[in-house]
Amino acid sequence: MAAVVGTEDLRRPVVFALLTSAVAVGYYASGRLGLLRQLAVEGAVVTPIWPPTGVAVACLLILGLRASLGIALGALLVLMSLTVLRPSSIAILLGNTAAPVCGYLLLRKVGFRTDLARLRDGLALVFLAALSAMAVSATVGAGLLILDGKLGAGDFWLVWMAWWVGDAMGVLIVTPVLLLLHGLRRPPPLARWKEALLLAVIACVVVPLATRASISMLFLVYPLLIWVVLRFRLAGSMLCALFASVMATVSATDGVGPFAGLTPVEVMIKLQAFNGSMALTALLLSAVITEQRNTRRSVERACQELAEVLEHLTAGDTLPGGRRPLDEGRRGEPGVK
Repeated sequence: MAAVVGTEDLRRPVVFALLTSAVAVGYYASGRLGLLRQLAVEGAVVTPIWPPTGVAVACLLILGLRASLGIALGALLVLMSLTVLRPSSIAILLGNTAAPVCGYLLLRKVGFRTDLARLRDGLALVFLAALSAMAVSATVGAGLLILDGKLGAGDFWLVWMAWWVGDAMGVLIVTPVLLLLHGLRRPPPLARWKEALLLAVIACVVVPLATRASISMLFLVYPLLIWVVLRFRLAGSMLCALFASVMATVSATDGVGPFAGLTPVEVMIKLQAFNGSMALTALLLSAVITEQRNTRRSVERACQELAEVLEHLTAGDTLPGGRRPLDEGRRGEPGVK
C-alpha cells in the first residue's frame, strides 16, 4: 500500500512537469508563428494576430490554473528569442501571463462551457476573455514602451489599440479551434466529408481572390462563411475564419490587394475590422444556430415523451411507478386514496 502511494506521489510532479512543458512549447511555437507577420504602428512593432493568447486561454480552460506556469515559461522563451532580458521584461512577462488568467477567471465565474453550444458562451468569450482581459497585457506593454522612452505619450492609445486588438484576435480565432479539437470525439460521416472537401476547395479559391485582388473584394468571404456556419456550425466556421484571417494578415503585411497604398495605421484598422467581424460572425452565429438546434431537440423529446404518456393513458396501461391511469383519475374521490 505504501508503495502504491509513493508511486502516485511521484507521478503527480512528473505529470505536472510534462503538462507545463507542453503548454510552454505550444505558447512558444504559436508565438514564433505570430511573429512571422508584423506591422509597425508609430514606431512600435505589433502583431495583427497574437496566437499565444488564444493558446493560453484554451490551455487554462482545459487544464485549469496549473497551466499558468507553462504560460509564463512560454512567454519567457518568446521574450528571450526577441531581446535581452531586462528588469522591464518581468513586467511584460507578468502582463502576458495575467491577461489570459484574468480571462479564464472571468469565464469560470459566469459558468462558461467549453463546447460553445450556447450564445452566452460565445458572448462571454468575446467580451470577457478577449476584449476585457486582453486590455491587461496591452496596458502593460504600451505603458512600458513609454517608460523606456521608445514611445511618445501622444502615441500611447494608438499602440495600445493595436496591441489590444492583436491579443484579442488570438483569443477569438485560436481559442475556439483548440477547444473544438479537444472536444472532438468522433469524425463526421463520409457524406459530410464530401461536402467539407467541396467547401474547402471553394474556400481555397475565394479567400485568396478576396484578400489579394487589386480591388477590395473582402465581402466575398462572408457568403462562404455563412454557408459553412449553416452546414458545419462552429467547427467549420472557425476553421474558415482562421484561414481567411491568416490570408488577410499575409496580404496586409505584404501591402498587396485591398491593403495596397494604405498607411500602416490604415492597414491595421482595415485588417482588424475584417478579422474581428469574421471571428464574431463565425462564433456568435454558430452559437445561435447550435443553441436553437439543441432547443428544438429538447422540445421534440418532450413532445415524444408526452405522446407516449397519452398513449398509455388511452390504452389503460400501467404508468411508470406501478400506477394505473384509472387510479390517477379516481384519486381524490371519497374513499379512494
